[in-house]
Amino acid sequence: PAFPYKYKFKFAGCPNDCVASVARSDTSIIGTWKDAIQVDQAQVKAYGKNGVDISREICNMCPSRCISWDGQQMAIDDAECVKCMHCINVMPKALRPGKERGATIMVGSKAPIVGGALLSSVFVPFLGMKPPHDDLKELAEAIWDFWGEHGKGRERVGEFIQRVGLGTFLEQIGLDPVPEMIAHPRSNPYIFFDDEVVEKGQAG
Repeated sequence: PAFPYKYKFKFAGCPNDCVASVARSDTSIIGTWKDAIQVDQAQVKAYGKNGVDISREICNMCPSRCISWDGQQMAIDDAECVKCMHCINVMPKALRPGKERGATIMVGSKAPIVGGALLSSVFVPFLGMKPPHDDLKELAEAIWDFWGEHGKGRERVGEFIQRVGLGTFLEQIGLDPVPEMIAHPRSNPYIFFDDEVVEKGQAG
């Protein structure tokens, strides 16, 4: 296809992202899970007896503080888990990813060639990766259609999103915004809302 510039996919099996897809590809596909982390309480105790300070090395280092340990049992508030993999990396025999597995789809990273470096942003928090992967193909084709039509020469998708705005980009590719797309609260106090057309009879 006559794309404005190159388009890269990178695939990582888990959120450790050892291939650095979040920093080096236009579409990052990172394996993740949706349900609760699998916990083997007997193995957790074994780690504690073998010298792992669970409170300091696991609970206190969890970025969302969703893990608690009373000396006998580990509890995880999975609704607050950010899938950072730290606890699983430290205690792989005791903790495993959940059984409902899929991938997070992120878009927009690149190395600093023309402009500065960019990291990918979440576009689909969870997608069940089952053949023939029609959902992923449809997303990629929608991105290619809009970027291919309006992108400038040597402009990567991440730079294109910055130029046209994330809201416009999502609207054009037909993707609904979700909270996971937000990296941090906005610092600009001025908020502008688009006018929405409400059909007669649907107004609340």
